[in-house]
Amino acid sequence: MIGLGCDHSGYKLKEEIKKYLEELELEYKDFGAYGEERTDSPIFAEKLAESIQNKECDKGILICETGSEVSIVANKFKGIRCAFGIDEVTAKHAKEHLNANVLALPANNLKTSEAVKLIRVWLASEFLGGRYLERLQMIEEIEKKNMK
Repeated sequence: MIGLGCDHSGYKLKEEIKKYLEELELEYKDFGAYGEERTDSPIFAEKLAESIQNKECDKGILICETGSEVSIVANKFKGIRCAFGIDEVTAKHAKEHLNANVLALPANNLKTSEAVKLIRVWLASEFLGGRYLERLQMIEEIEKKNMK
């Protein structure tokens, strides 16, 4: 199950991503926004992050104007590894190197076709383990110390 969340600036892109996921017959849960009226992205990033923590969703895609705000909010939650998808390399590395369970996309910098490419690469990539597992364990230790 893939969680989706966005603010008003990401609404149109999120709706296009839903069509793509439906074509792939992938299940998703939409946490909003549900229109283009002004909204605050922390609301939707929080809902999505909580859905991964409580195992309602396995992974998520968050969208805001730049991708920064939703990424910052999502990464405030224990066990969430939200990484930017700006191009195919960053989307691939997000999964291969960080085992990112949330992909943050910038609505104002991506066409639908570009976003779909990034999502396709992120979903198809696998965590490489090895030295990246060691780094992930370091991140988890830092998380344990700082997220009480």
